[in-house]
Amino acid sequence: VFAVNGFLSVATGFDIGLSTKCVVIPKEMGMCYKAGYSEMRLPNLMGHTSMAEVILKSTAWQHLVHTDCHPHVRMFLCSLFAPVCLDTFIHPCRSMCVAVRDSCAPVLLCHGHAWPDSMDCDRFPGDEDTCLASVTKEYKHLHKVLPKPACQTCPAVEEFFTHKRVLEVFCDSNFAVKVKLSKRRTVFDDQEYNIECQVEFITQGSLLPYETQSMIQQWLLINDKCTQRMTPTHRPMVYLLVGNIEEGIILVNQVYRWQRKDSQLTLATQKWPYHKCL
Repeated sequence: VFAVNGFLSVATGFDIGLSTKCVVIPKEMGMCYKAGYSEMRLPNLMGHTSMAEVILKSTAWQHLVHTDCHPHVRMFLCSLFAPVCLDTFIHPCRSMCVAVRDSCAPVLLCHGHAWPDSMDCDRFPGDEDTCLASVTKEYKHLHKVLPKPACQTCPAVEEFFTHKRVLEVFCDSNFAVKVKLSKRRTVFDDQEYNIECQVEFITQGSLLPYETQSMIQQWLLINDKCTQRMTPTHRPMVYLLVGNIEEGIILVNQVYRWQRKDSQLTLATQKWPYHKCL
C-alpha cells in the first residue's frame, strides 16, 4: 500500500556546501541503494533532514518502483529522495516527471492515491536547463515494448469447476499462468509478497514465457487488492490466472484456486496440448 500523502513537499533553494552534507546511502534505503552512486545529499530535495526520515518516507514508494510502471521511475524518485552528491543539486527535468507521472499515476490511483501536488511537474526545470532528462524514446527503440497490466476489478476466485469448463476458458484466452503467492511482514510491519510465476501452458503469440511471468508479477503488484485477497494467511497459496491481452493491455479474467487434491485443473492442463477448440 502506498502512503504518499502528507510528507511530499519538494524543498528547493539550499545553499550547497553550507546547508547540505554528503552521506552514504544505507542498505535500508532499498529503493536507491545500488542505484548507480553511493553517496547522497542531506537534506534532500524532499526537505527530509535525517536519514531515518529519508528511509521511512522513501519506503512508501518502493512498491511503485517494483511495479516497473516506467523505465525511469526509480531514477526520478531517487533524484528527489537521494540526490547524487555533486557540487549542485541536479533536479529531474520536467519532461522526465511528465513521462513518469503519465505512466505511474494510474498505478497510484489503483491504490487509492492521486499524483501528489508536491510532485507537480511544473516545479521542475525544462530540458534546456541542467537536469536529469528522460530517454524514453531511445529506450523504446532499444527494448521490446511489452503489454501493460491494467488496474481492474478483481475477478472472483473460483474453487469449484470441471476440467471441461476450464478448457473452454483456455480456448478464449491468451495466457494461463500458475502462480504461487505468499506474504511476509517487512521491518516496517508492512505486507510484502513473494510471487513465483511458472508458465505451465500458454497461447503466447510473440511473448516469451519469462516476459509473461514478468507481466503477471506486475499485474499482481499493481492490483494489490486482488493479491491481498489471494493471500489471506501467510501460508503459500497456488492459483491459476487466465486472461487476455487486448490492445496492449493485460486483463486477468479468471482466477482458479489450485489445491493439492484438485484433479480437475491437473486434468485440464494435461488435456490442453491435445484439446481442439470449437
